[in-house]
Amino acid sequence: MKEIKVGIVTYGKVARLQAKAISKLDGVRLVAVQGRDEAKRVAFARDFDIMPCATVADLAKAGVDLAIVSSPHPLHRDQTIEALDAGIHVLVEKPMALSTADCDAMIGAAKRNGRRLGVISQRRWFPAVRRVKEAIEDGKLGDTILADIVMYGWRDEAYYRSDPWRGSWSQEGGGVLVNQAPHQLDLLLWFMGPVAEVHAYWSNLNHPYIEVEDTAVAVLRFESGALGSILVSNSQKPGIYAKVHVHGQNGATAGVQTDGGAMFVAGMSSIVEPAKNDIWTIPGEESFPGRWENEDLAFFKELEGQGIEATDWYHARQIEDFATAIREGREPSVDAMAGRATVALFEAIYESGRTGAAVKPR
Repeated sequence: MKEIKVGIVTYGKVARLQAKAISKLDGVRLVAVQGRDEAKRVAFARDFDIMPCATVADLAKAGVDLAIVSSPHPLHRDQTIEALDAGIHVLVEKPMALSTADCDAMIGAAKRNGRRLGVISQRRWFPAVRRVKEAIEDGKLGDTILADIVMYGWRDEAYYRSDPWRGSWSQEGGGVLVNQAPHQLDLLLWFMGPVAEVHAYWSNLNHPYIEVEDTAVAVLRFESGALGSILVSNSQKPGIYAKVHVHGQNGATAGVQTDGGAMFVAGMSSIVEPAKNDIWTIPGEESFPGRWENEDLAFFKELEGQGIEATDWYHARQIEDFATAIREGREPSVDAMAGRATVALFEAIYESGRTGAAVKPR
């Protein structure tokens, strides 16, 4: 098996999470970190016994096959294109970028250089999430006709002060839609397919110390004709849950609570409980969620007993998938078009909120 050498672009909280995830993989080895601040990249390199690189060109010289771009979102476009132009495959953290125009430039660079490009969405590997996807694919819901996201979370002032780029339009590019909701938006699209039209509102309800929205609501019509709704917010202290539910024409429902309790903050907290199938009314399977919840909790505890954080485990699964895609010459499970679709959805929500009109995602 060909070893895949990985370099991480930047050295912040998420980068450390990615480095720990890589350490748990066979056939994948972290060899370098790249960033402009010499002191920070040297310290990160020392912590993980890897090479500090000042430029992306240095990553290429170090033999890096895959770059994981873990920087703040406004930097994703330029750093991704630079790595692709250097002949390196790229896995970029969510969101892929801040606009579909930026996504298209990144996709163009991947095609131009014959490299793979994917976007982090590790929640797709949660067992509870996979059960929903499999139920849809197996026809257990009939045609999917309705879906919804509800995410009640919390971010306090200390969180927004923890990094200078947080909470501003120029530095973060948005609020809850851009930073906290992309995982759930991705799952909604994975379950339901493309969106035809969005009508939305968004606002800053109780975070006067930031510029961006802390809450957004939207109604959707999918290209399939199905309907949907989105309610995402960082205004509920201390944070409650995030859920994605799908409803079928036969009356059955399959749902997943992807996050519960205090909301996970990369590099600042850990996942406090596993995802669970919080609603499941498929005929003959109504009792399954209780068994699944026990199984998933047992696995969660098993990871804890081995000193493995759940978030590291699921990030490792996606990195492993991407490494396999490189070896096999196939697209990764979460490819660039999936990342672009999420950006197109939150871009349309912003546009609808500004104009008051229904918007078709680009």
